[in-house]
Amino acid sequence: MRVITGTARGRKLKTPENYDIRPTTDKVKEAMFNIIQFQIEGARVLDLFAGTGQLGIEALSRGAEECVFVDRSPEALKIVGENLRTTRLEARAKTVRMDSVAYLDRARGFDIILMDPPYAGDLLEKALNLIGRFDILNKNGIMICESDRTLPLPAMPGDKFARREYLYGRIKLTTFTRI
Repeated sequence: MRVITGTARGRKLKTPENYDIRPTTDKVKEAMFNIIQFQIEGARVLDLFAGTGQLGIEALSRGAEECVFVDRSPEALKIVGENLRTTRLEARAKTVRMDSVAYLDRARGFDIILMDPPYAGDLLEKALNLIGRFDILNKNGIMICESDRTLPLPAMPGDKFARREYLYGRIKLTTFTRI
């Protein structure tokens, strides 16, 4: 796993020794950042379900102003911290150790929200519902969710969001943009 481009291009990122954390593949990560490439510069980013932090680190490397990394696992946040130091991006990063879904009721003002939760369970559905309710995505903001291709995602509450899906093998990227 490595940073694809930007100021930390080519730097290798630490991965977990166990498989509780499933890092996004480089192919999917590159596709994800191609979708949002013109919105990253100066953006405030939320890396929800941070895992290794590679999505938020990629955003910082490409010019995001700041990134908040949220994960409940101390092991995951330790890896995020090590990866931020390796890439020298820790000055523009904040880590929060708490349940990612619970974090959403206090979060505000993000331009980009990146979500790659564990595929099993309903964490993504819960997060989408709360994001729609709490309105934490700025005007012209974008959310990108990685999920299993077969997982049906709910519509966002209200009429504030447009949705688009991209398929990459067994993986689905779904974007939600503010209307």
